Amino acid sequence: MATPARIAASVPDNLCSASIVGGYVVPWKGCHVCRRSDGATSFRSPAEFCRHLRDYHCTKEGGSFICRYGPNGVCPSLPVEGVSDQDYEDHVARDHVATESNSSSSTPASPSLKDRRTLSSGRQTSPPPAPPSCVPSIVQDQHRWTVYMSQVNLPAALNDPRLARRETDFFSKTWGESFERAEVVPSPYVPHITREHFRKYLAKTSARFHKHNLALKNVATSAENDAVGDGESDREFPSTYARKQKRFQIDLDVIPKIFMQPGFSLQNLETFNQVLPWQQIKIHRQDSSSEKSVQSSKLLQEKLSHYLDLVEVQITKQISVRSEAFFSAMISHDELEDHMRRTCSCIQHLRERVRLLDCILVQSPLKIVQLSKTRSNHLKVYKKLRLMATIYQTQPTIQRLLGTNDFIGALDLIATTQEILSQELVGIHCFRHLGLQLVEMEKLIERMMRAEFVSFTHSLFYKPIAEEDTSVDHDRLVMIVLGILRLQNNSMIEICEEEACTSIRTIVKQTVIEAVSVADDIDTDCAPNSLANQMRLLNYSQWITLLDQLFHSLIILLGRVKMINDVIQDVAKAVTKSDFFQPVEEEKAKELEKESPWHDTVLRITGDADKALSDVEYLQISKSLRDMLCHVCDHSHDRCIKVLNARAKDGFLDRLLLSEFVQLSQMIEGFVRDSGNLIGKQSISLRSCLQGQSSRFVQRFHEDRINKLSLILDNERWRQADVPVDFQEMVDHISSTGKLNLPVKKSDSESKPQEYLYINGEKFSVVGTILMLLKILVEYCQFIDNIPSATPEILNRLVELLKTFNSRTCQLIIGAGAVHLVGLKTISTKNLALASRCLQLIVHYLPSVKSHFESQLTNKQLNMLKHFEQLFKDYNDHITMISAKLVSIMDAMFESNLTKYEVKAPVPSNCFRNIVKQISKFHEGIYDILSPQQIRELIEEINGGFKRLLKVQLMRLNVASDGGPQHGLVMSDIAFYVAGIRGLNGFSDFNASIDDIWEKS
Repeated sequence: MATPARIAASVPDNLCSASIVGGYVVPWKGCHVCRRSDGATSFRSPAEFCRHLRDYHCTKEGGSFICRYGPNGVCPSLPVEGVSDQDYEDHVARDHVATESNSSSSTPASPSLKDRRTLSSGRQTSPPPAPPSCVPSIVQDQHRWTVYMSQVNLPAALNDPRLARRETDFFSKTWGESFERAEVVPSPYVPHITREHFRKYLAKTSARFHKHNLALKNVATSAENDAVGDGESDREFPSTYARKQKRFQIDLDVIPKIFMQPGFSLQNLETFNQVLPWQQIKIHRQDSSSEKSVQSSKLLQEKLSHYLDLVEVQITKQISVRSEAFFSAMISHDELEDHMRRTCSCIQHLRERVRLLDCILVQSPLKIVQLSKTRSNHLKVYKKLRLMATIYQTQPTIQRLLGTNDFIGALDLIATTQEILSQELVGIHCFRHLGLQLVEMEKLIERMMRAEFVSFTHSLFYKPIAEEDTSVDHDRLVMIVLGILRLQNNSMIEICEEEACTSIRTIVKQTVIEAVSVADDIDTDCAPNSLANQMRLLNYSQWITLLDQLFHSLIILLGRVKMINDVIQDVAKAVTKSDFFQPVEEEKAKELEKESPWHDTVLRITGDADKALSDVEYLQISKSLRDMLCHVCDHSHDRCIKVLNARAKDGFLDRLLLSEFVQLSQMIEGFVRDSGNLIGKQSISLRSCLQGQSSRFVQRFHEDRINKLSLILDNERWRQADVPVDFQEMVDHISSTGKLNLPVKKSDSESKPQEYLYINGEKFSVVGTILMLLKILVEYCQFIDNIPSATPEILNRLVELLKTFNSRTCQLIIGAGAVHLVGLKTISTKNLALASRCLQLIVHYLPSVKSHFESQLTNKQLNMLKHFEQLFKDYNDHITMISAKLVSIMDAMFESNLTKYEVKAPVPSNCFRNIVKQISKFHEGIYDILSPQQIRELIEEINGGFKRLLKVQLMRLNVASDGGPQHGLVMSDIAFYVAGIRGLNGFSDFNASIDDIWEKS
């Protein structure tokens, strides 16, 4: 920090030593702005005055010092931006101490002798009145000022010795560095002068100029002749000329050289001592008597007089030699003086005429121009003052706007004020802090808008679900969103997300509490403390009602969140600078107007709003809004998952009926679908939870069915069972609709069971197990219709079920397991035929089941259909095995009878009688069970086995087709055999060719 002593050190000595010059008080003796606190009106020294300026008339902003010593607290000679500490010291010493003192001391005339005596005696007199200044005022007397009144030229201003340091940036510090390097543009008022402009003047003055040159030549010739005349006389008398020159040289050599020096001055002490040797005179006075000293003084006086005489003589000689030249010069001087006098008279006359022209032709127009410029300046000042007055009312206006929650108007006013401060009111001292105040007020408005947005979202999200959303104040929401977007603050998206998640948790909790409190069969006082434990006490109907109410409330809440999201999106789109997302299709725009009641509000409020967002910012906001919607939807699904898991903790969901689980699944799928339509994206968390629960339910469902099927199979006696009407209606419904689902039950108690199951006119003899299996098949197909997501798992379980039935049937019938389990004596042909017919019934519906599952599978899951191909093959192989078993039974009967066959009377033999009897019995056993086609195939295959065995027996008996008695007996038996087969129902046209039983010779 600089001290006043340092500043005072730079003040000139004469300012510190003298306090009053020319009758005027020195400026540092008193402060022009204020009085000191101690009551004193003057300062003892410049240092004290400098200390006073630093303490009371200086401010520090940042690292810069600003001088306030002047009218209205503004120093006229220091920039308002401030300077460094050292520059401030130089400024005070130069502008407030040194400059003003010098000017004040130089303005009045030099003090008179009387004034000096008054000052030396210590008596102070009042200063005389200041004389009027000869310099006109630039503001008040600008029409009287001319360039002739300038007192200081540019070199003097640049080389001012009073400056504390040389200011090399005299022009550039005010007008910029480009001022010194600026190119001077030629003036349009000065014409370009060429030699052609002087051609007329040269032609007019050429004759006089020629005469003038001749006169000059004659004068030079006469002067040379005079010089030649003198030289000739000298040449005529060379010895005389030499003596003259020698004598003149000797006379001049006598005079000391010091008198001939150009800088000779007796004021110089050394020169004075050389000319007047006072030291020698003093020595003579001390050593000799007064007479000798007087004589030496006289000698010195005579010596100097002699030198003076020599000089005067030489001057006289020179004058005498050049007397004619002197006289000629005097004459020329007189003529020149006359010419100058006439010239001055002409100039004076010309100036008078110019003055008259100036008064008549120049001053009035210039005065008009000056008045016009003055008026323009006054208007500018007036407008500036009005603008300042308007800016002065900014803060009260903002307070009134905030009082009415007009945040957009307050932000617009702040933005306009800041723009005016930065463009039109730059450097206004009284508004130097207004910019920072407006920034702080803008932050306050931002906090108020955030609080207002929180209040709005809280009131909207916690509004009762029963109330409609038509009462939403869209104007208020659009104003808040527009204001927050104007400040480029995206915190409202986080606020909306946080409030929505909190509201979701509250809704879930409140819904469970209401459901538990409404339930009549739950004693809340004795119930567990945990809300989840109390919820587990609800039965299915109460719990499904709770879940339906919860889904409904969450969908409404998600719709409200979507509404806020769409408002923010529309407002952001309206205030985006670029319209890259335009044009919107007309149909889409019309649908948007119909669906969004706030669309007109957004257009009305944002119509004149500034485009505050860029394309990148708009895309960021859109992405944040999508993420917010997805997060809120995921959070709602997660809370629903917690409700499901809490209820499924004790295995409640696994014990549901199929219809109940389907209802639950459809309800969850509907909620997932509706929420996905709202946010435009399907959430998978709740659906994954449903799939997991579906897997457990399918497992239990399948285990129940397969256990039930196994139990029925183990107790099946493989007898033909009557077909209840419900099963026949189910089959007819499948045939008529082509869909594997259960029909609606009809209340017809008088309907009786049927003997056969009719499918498209074809009758099937079935056992009770196959009817149950057929119903299970339909239930599996209906399961995937209700829960498509469980199709792959249901398909695997169905394949396992059909394989189990096929393998277990094979064990019971082919493997004769039924003999041991249900106490059958043997596996009869009727049992085999019923098993085959049941398998055919399953094979009949396998293509329909495959098509049904194929419609529910995705492209990646279609490879699972290969299991049906394997099932089809396994079932057909099993049917073939049963047919082969029936044929083998008949072959065994043929073989046991034909081995006892003898060709003898009576005819027909007992063997053939027994064979025909067994065939008729076989036919009777399978006739009402198998289809006619299958019966014909079996009889033909049995007939083939009979002929093969008969051929072997005839070969063993050596009976040939020779027409003998044995041949006739055999033919009679064969005729009886053929007649017996043709006597069977449906075999009247049976082709019983027996030619292949005889060995060809």
